[in-house]
Amino acid sequence: MADPLGEVLEGQRAADIQKAARALLKEPLLTVGGPYADEFRLLRRYEAELREWFDRNVGWSLRVDAEAARLSKNPGTLTDATHPAREPSRAALPFTRRRYVLLCLTLASLERGEAQVALGRLAEQVVLGAADPYLTDAGITFTLERRDERQDLAAVVRLLLRLGVLCRVAGDEEAYVNGAGDVLYDVQRRVLAGLLATRRGPSMVTATGLDDRLTELTAEAALDSDELRFRAIRWKLTRRLLDDPVLYYDELTDDELAYLTRQRGFITARITELTGLVSEVRAEGIAMVDPLDDLTDVRMPEQGTHGHITLLLAGHLAARDGCVGREELERTVRELAVEYGGFWSKAAKEPGAEPELVEWAVERLVALGLVTRTAEGVVARPALARYAVGTPQVNEPRGRDRGRHQ
Repeated sequence: MADPLGEVLEGQRAADIQKAARALLKEPLLTVGGPYADEFRLLRRYEAELREWFDRNVGWSLRVDAEAARLSKNPGTLTDATHPAREPSRAALPFTRRRYVLLCLTLASLERGEAQVALGRLAEQVVLGAADPYLTDAGITFTLERRDERQDLAAVVRLLLRLGVLCRVAGDEEAYVNGAGDVLYDVQRRVLAGLLATRRGPSMVTATGLDDRLTELTAEAALDSDELRFRAIRWKLTRRLLDDPVLYYDELTDDELAYLTRQRGFITARITELTGLVSEVRAEGIAMVDPLDDLTDVRMPEQGTHGHITLLLAGHLAARDGCVGREELERTVRELAVEYGGFWSKAAKEPGAEPELVEWAVERLVALGLVTRTAEGVVARPALARYAVGTPQVNEPRGRDRGRHQ
């Protein structure tokens, strides 16, 4: 006979593991006092199961202690630049090249520093680091003489606050930006130590170009057997299904496509079991769809004026064959404003706003794997077909149904 209590407990256990796993995929660095405190407690309880799953299926290591948990993720592809670090603010602006450099200099200063640091003192150390001849030769300068430089440093600090590396004790970053005050932070050293997630230390990398350096940083061990090569393929495919909105078959090598064809059911079932994502298999590829709609950093559709315009442009692109130029997209936005402008913000209807609106929309569509950019414009990808708008068809009822509806 079935054990109802045992089934309930097993179901609750599976739900708790799934909740912890989803939190890790959203925030690979979790802290005991962070926004995912409940999930962190579940993570500590099911640490062994989660560590085994990530190690076996994607080759990601999971480190957990009393203060923090770090999932060291290696991406399935190194060429996707559509998901940058962003300001932890409503604007969520992507990090610029200078902000990335400041982030690295800030982390290096914190690693050498004390358990507490003032923002002003931290800024002085960052300025000293930015004076390195290698950085100045690369065109990176940082002197704190301009307000935009202080804003960049404040954006880096706010990111570290969100990650749990820093904890604000007193003060406010905006006051520092305006030159009217300072800020004091506690440095969470164990969280800081777990932030770097590379297979090799950056100082050990000898390559010079960005692509070569990324490859060397994330290089796996040499593969000298069929079993290890198949494992590497499984890791790459599972990573891409977890991280990428769509996995297109034409992006895979012959060996990867052959392995996916044989093992697709097993791979997608394992992902569904851990995360609750549901596989959507089409002729061109696979997408792991989230019924809860929260395991993503870019949504489609999205609320607001920009989200509405993006959805409308998606429908326009889905109905077109070949490349669509930027001029046509901007003209389309002007035409859409006549019909839908009553639902848009005032700024979006201003003359000359079209280039910014088109760029925002295209950026989202590229990040979701729905279009690609070319020198001539934008080309729709197969997954964009789900946003195509067809001509409505009204089927006349027949027989008794017709009489009932009259």
